[in-house]
Amino acid sequence: MMILSRRAFWLLLALLAVVAAAGAGGVARHLSRAVLEQRLDRALSLTARTIESEIERFRYLPALTLEDPRIRAAITWPRSEAAIGDANRALARAAQHSGASDLYLLDESGTALAASNWQTENSFIGSNYAFRPYFRDAMAKGSGRFYGVGVTTGEPGYFLSSRTEINDRPAVMVAKVDLRPLQAGWSDANGTLAVADRFGVVFLTGDPDWLYRPLFPLPEGRAAEITAARAYAALPVIERAPVLASADQTRLSLAAGPALLRRQMLPRDSWTLMISAPLAPVERAMWLTIGAALVTALALGALVQTYLQRRHMIAMRLRQNALLESRVTKRTAALMREIEERRRTEADLRAARDALIHSEKMAALGRMSAAIVHEISQPLAAMEATLAAALLSGKAEDEFVTTRIDKARSHIRRILRTIRHLKSFSRKDSGTLGPVAVDAALRNAIDLVAPRAADAGVEIAFAPEGEVSVIRVGQVRLEQVLVNLLVNALDAVEGQAAAAVTVTRSEAAGQVEIAVTDNGPGIPASLITRVMEPFFSTKSSGESLGLGLSISRSIVEEFGGSLMLDEAPGGGTRASLRFAALTGDGTGERMVAE
Repeated sequence: MMILSRRAFWLLLALLAVVAAAGAGGVARHLSRAVLEQRLDRALSLTARTIESEIERFRYLPALTLEDPRIRAAITWPRSEAAIGDANRALARAAQHSGASDLYLLDESGTALAASNWQTENSFIGSNYAFRPYFRDAMAKGSGRFYGVGVTTGEPGYFLSSRTEINDRPAVMVAKVDLRPLQAGWSDANGTLAVADRFGVVFLTGDPDWLYRPLFPLPEGRAAEITAARAYAALPVIERAPVLASADQTRLSLAAGPALLRRQMLPRDSWTLMISAPLAPVERAMWLTIGAALVTALALGALVQTYLQRRHMIAMRLRQNALLESRVTKRTAALMREIEERRRTEADLRAARDALIHSEKMAALGRMSAAIVHEISQPLAAMEATLAAALLSGKAEDEFVTTRIDKARSHIRRILRTIRHLKSFSRKDSGTLGPVAVDAALRNAIDLVAPRAADAGVEIAFAPEGEVSVIRVGQVRLEQVLVNLLVNALDAVEGQAAAAVTVTRSEAAGQVEIAVTDNGPGIPASLITRVMEPFFSTKSSGESLGLGLSISRSIVEEFGGSLMLDEAPGGGTRASLRFAALTGDGTGERMVAE
């Protein structure tokens, strides 16, 4: 481990302290700004609810006022001085009780018929307000909302309008509400609240310098809209400098320094509510965090230096012990691997020894059976000839005797056929391959296992049709493979109530398939890929060495064929052999089934 010099350590520590302090300051600034943004957003939400609640108080006032019979009479008889006078007095009382600045009734042309300020010098009566958006919206949609400066009084207000129709005479009731009391307390040392209308002009604010100024540079055509609606009467809002430089600005400069700006839309009127707050607390929190981080980093650095020195000394003492322990561990692991390898080798040797012993026993049994077959075949042939001579002599005239002699001759011929198969089966294969008729090999194999099938009460089904398939193999070894498959099938169905073993032979697309199918319990899916491995067996311990299928597969693959095990339809196991078909029996002639 490399140990830094004291000077290099402190230089590195100072660099890391500066980096850590800068990172901590950045995090502190981010968190402080996030807290400030949350506080401003909550203030915006509260202010938005306050404005909406104030407007909501007067939302139904125009429609409710239109239900007054005196107002309806003024609409019906607009030229009646008495009806107009009653309407004026009714509107004055309604404005006084509701808190609205003014209430006035417009006819279908936009001219004021009656007003709550009918006795003042700035009375609305006779003035035409058809240019106002609240009148046009009420006539088109039934109601309207608009904020602007009154062209008659010069006082700002929020206009709410509602339309009715009496005796085919349309009329619009307008309520003017003063929202300026809401801005009391919007300005303090920590920031400013402001509201801009749908034209982008500030009309409510805690900063008098912002009032009636565009929030940001007006887009093309917006000035014409403001002029057409006379939203701010004769006030020069268009000529005044905007508050912000762009619509996406998030910071601005106040008297107290840089400030953070947050916005919220009031979608019902397309108003923009915004609030600002100085960023000084955020910067102060950042610098305090940077200072604390530097002090903490230097203190931790001193502790780390002390710790590293002590750790280095302890590491020097422990290094030798660790090295020794590592060597001991590696040596122990190597010894364990050697022991395990020796155990596996001994187990493999025992298995191979047992297999060789069993193979020698089977080879000895084969030689013994060949000798026995040779010794008994001649007496049996003589017996069959004697019985044939007895029949030919004509002396055995009793039908019962001749029948019994024929039956005995039949049994002797069957024994002789079995002996011929055994002699052929026990004969050593020369290793040469030649054309072999598949059906003949199948019948020989079936005859060899016939006694075993009879003991199990199973009849092996095999009824070939059509031409005999010919393949190039060694006949003796092919019969050995078929006998092994048949014995396995008989073992599988032993004890079954309806045991059945079926042998089929088919040929298609130049391939000959031999299949041995049983209806036994089958081989589990998890073991079907392992049953052809050497020394693997599904039979009870001691019944099999697990070499039959492995040897059979080797023989078949030597012939250029394949051996596969599958689940039989309906249950059981299907063992199939596939070989390339010959076009004849070696002479070019197709062999025909017997």
